[in-house]
Amino acid sequence: MSREVKFGVFVPQGWKLEFVDLKDPIEQYETMVRCAQEAERAGYDSLWLFDHFHTVPTPELESTFECWTSMAGLARDTTTIRLGQMVTCNSYRPPSLLAKMSSCIDVMSHGRLIVGIGAGWYEHEYNAYGYQFGEMPDRLRMLRESVQILHRMWTGPRASFEGRFYQVRGAINEPKPVQKPHPPLWIGGGGEKVTLKLVAQYGDACNIGTTPEVVRHKLDVLRQHCETVGRNYDEIIKSSHSPVILGDETEVRRVWEQTARQTGADEATMRNNFPCHGPAEQVTEHLSGLLDAGVDYLLVSMPNAFEGEIIQRVAEEVLPLLRRR
Repeated sequence: MSREVKFGVFVPQGWKLEFVDLKDPIEQYETMVRCAQEAERAGYDSLWLFDHFHTVPTPELESTFECWTSMAGLARDTTTIRLGQMVTCNSYRPPSLLAKMSSCIDVMSHGRLIVGIGAGWYEHEYNAYGYQFGEMPDRLRMLRESVQILHRMWTGPRASFEGRFYQVRGAINEPKPVQKPHPPLWIGGGGEKVTLKLVAQYGDACNIGTTPEVVRHKLDVLRQHCETVGRNYDEIIKSSHSPVILGDETEVRRVWEQTARQTGADEATMRNNFPCHGPAEQVTEHLSGLLDAGVDYLLVSMPNAFEGEIIQRVAEEVLPLLRRR
């Protein structure tokens, strides 16, 4: 199965300290809305938020807009673009609550929601908010139970499930999602023994990899899991995420320096975090490597998206080149 490549874009929400120069929280939120509407006008297939509570790389006294309440707002602030999270931390909300929230937001958006979910990793955030971090095997077992509960609550009249970590006993979930049988479920993470097997069993999409080499390897593993469980590998969307800085050398340097000031990162970190930079042809060459490795849904982010117009410029200058490759 050959699938037309689709493109999503992250909009600023403060997690990566994009709002340090904007002190009014209303202005911060309206900036997020403007970027979402810019993405919609520019023709992206989807917009995305991260599911985190305070900033990275260190917790700072700066705004980070919570993912799912922002999803609800953006569901009404936009009209056509799809809405996703990369990815919902399974530990932060019981799966029964997530099923209810996501069903309601799918209705509010008239059927535009994507539900991304993962096992969770940001330990100091767990500690700060009083969540039990535990061991990775247990977080993965919790994720396995959660995706089963989501499926049951999205599709059945009364959901029941008896697991080690979660139990639901006749849970009613009305209204049901608009999308049938349910909103697309994207499972994030590249764990080869558990996470990619969960993708094969329950996922409509995966999100993996930072380099073409990693993507190829992880997709080979996913294919093997699909063969084991009897799933059609070609049914699954394969996505990956890449930060982008578009512009000539002077512009790239300006964005690096601005982002370094906002985040406290040194130049070596900046180069490591933003390998995809430069004019449109250079950015296209970098992103093409991910597509050639098997990615068919590419998510991009721009550290200077809050400034306006750069989401549109990437859509005009880079995406057509990627579509023609």
